[in-house]
Amino acid sequence: MTSAKPSTPPSSSNYPYDAIPSSPQPPQFFILLPFSSTSGHRTCRRYISSAITVLLLAAAIYFLWPSDPYIKVVNLRLDRLKVHAAPVSLDIELGVRIKVRNPDVYSLDYKSLNVSVEYRGEQLGFVTSDDGSVKAFGTSYVDATLVLNGVEVISESIHLIEDLIKGSIPFTTTSEIRGSLGILLFNLPIEAKLSCEVVVNAHNSTIERQDCYPA
Repeated sequence: MTSAKPSTPPSSSNYPYDAIPSSPQPPQFFILLPFSSTSGHRTCRRYISSAITVLLLAAAIYFLWPSDPYIKVVNLRLDRLKVHAAPVSLDIELGVRIKVRNPDVYSLDYKSLNVSVEYRGEQLGFVTSDDGSVKAFGTSYVDATLVLNGVEVISESIHLIEDLIKGSIPFTTTSEIRGSLGILLFNLPIEAKLSCEVVVNAHNSTIERQDCYPA
């Protein structure tokens, strides 16, 4: 009878797991901290504050920067027009009402308001109104009347005869205001000018058309 061979223990490499260590491993703990972006927020706030400051400064400069007044002819009437044949001359009485608007935060003191009349580039005469003032963001109206008697138009007599035959006479009125703005302890000079092309009916002495524009 044959004796049985002693069996060899199986190798550990034949099993799909590792052997239990002789001494247990200590437990491991992990702490998750939220991401901090404090420095990024501070930089963003600095940029926003700088941009707001620049915008406010630009708005203040734009708002406080002085500008010239606005003038507008709101009424222009021809009270009298007479043409003399020998010598060729004109009698004109022209009334004008001008609106002066002050767009600044400072008061406006104007020294004079001049209104002149021209015929084909030749000045016939002018009138100057009294001085006055316009408060900040205010509006004022100035009336002026130009009276010309026996104004000779020698150089333009041929054109004047032609215009009389056509029935309409073109004139140019120029309104100019000069003054100053009171800024603290300083007076800043200002000036505004407006020209109007006026066509007058020679038969009934009425204004047919007027076109105004800054000069």
